[in-house]
Amino acid sequence: MQLRFLLLLSMLVLPLQAQVIKVGIIGTDTSHALVFTRILNDPSNPDHVPGAKVVAAFKGGSPDIENSRDRVDKIGAEIHEKWGVELVDDIPTLCSKVDAVLLESVDGRVHLEQVKQVFAAGKRVFIDKPLAASLEDAREIARLGKQHNVPWFSSSSLRYVDAVEETKVEGMKGAITWGPASIHPTHHLDLSWYAIHPIELLYTIMGTGCVSVHRTYTKEADVIVGLWDDGRIGTVRGIRDGKNGYGAMVFGDDAIKYSDKAGGAYSRLLTRVVDFFKTGKPPVPNDVTLEIFAFMDAALRSKDRGGDVVKLR
Repeated sequence: MQLRFLLLLSMLVLPLQAQVIKVGIIGTDTSHALVFTRILNDPSNPDHVPGAKVVAAFKGGSPDIENSRDRVDKIGAEIHEKWGVELVDDIPTLCSKVDAVLLESVDGRVHLEQVKQVFAAGKRVFIDKPLAASLEDAREIARLGKQHNVPWFSSSSLRYVDAVEETKVEGMKGAITWGPASIHPTHHLDLSWYAIHPIELLYTIMGTGCVSVHRTYTKEADVIVGLWDDGRIGTVRGIRDGKNGYGAMVFGDDAIKYSDKAGGAYSRLLTRVVDFFKTGKPPVPNDVTLEIFAFMDAALRSKDRGGDVVKLR
C-alpha cells in the first residue's frame, strides 16, 4: 500500500523534463502548423521528435491575407481529423489545456495580441517567424515576457541547416547569405515577411554586433549590407525574381566556403523547441532576435532614404 502511494506521489510530482509536453497551436493558417503536428505526433515519421504532442489548436486567421484566409480552415480540419487535435474557440481555453504553445499565425501583426494571452496564462511559447511586424512590437513582446517571467523564443529553421556547419572558417571576416524575399503589403517592416529567413541565417553565421545598414532595393531583389562593430561585413541578397533558393558564402583567413544546403531543418528546430519547453532555456537569446529586428528596421529606413547608411536603433 505504501509503495503504491509513493509511486502515485512520484507521478504527481514528475518534473516537466520527464513528461510528454502537451502542446497547443495558435494559428492554423500556415503549413508549419500541419508539418509540426506531423513531426511531433507521428512516431512513424522519420523526422519524429519525441517528448511533446500537439493536443489542441486555436485556428485564428487574418482575412486580409490570402495565404491565411485560404488555408486556416483546411489545415485546422486536417490536424483535427488526422491527428485528433482539439479545435478550441479562444486562446485562454487553449492555454488551459496545454503545457506550452507554438504560436504559428502567419500574420506577424497579430503576434503581440496573441502572445499577451499566452504570457498571462504563464505558458512557455515558441513564436514562429516573423516574431512581429515591427521593431516596436518585437520589443513589447520581450518586455511583456520579462514582466510575466515567461520564457519565449523565436527562430527560423535556417538557423539549424547544414550550411551553417559547412561554411565554418577560421578567422571569419564576413558572410553573404541569400534566399526568397517576397513582400506583403500588410507588413510595414517588409523584410520580416519572408527575408527573415536569409537574415537569420546571416546572424547565425556572424553573431550579433551590427551597427549600421544600407540597402539597395528593386522590385526584383534586395541587397542589404551590414557593418559589424569589429569591422566585419555581412550581406543578404533577397530574391524576388529569377532562380530561388537559400545559401551562404563565408570568408575566412585561409578559406572561402560556400553551401546551398539550407533546407529540411524542421525536426532540428523542433528538437530545440521541445527541449526549451522542458527546460525553459531559450536556445536563441531574446536579445539576438531583437537585434535581427533592429537590422530589418534599419534596412527599411535605408530603403526609405534611397539607400543611405542607417544606424541600428
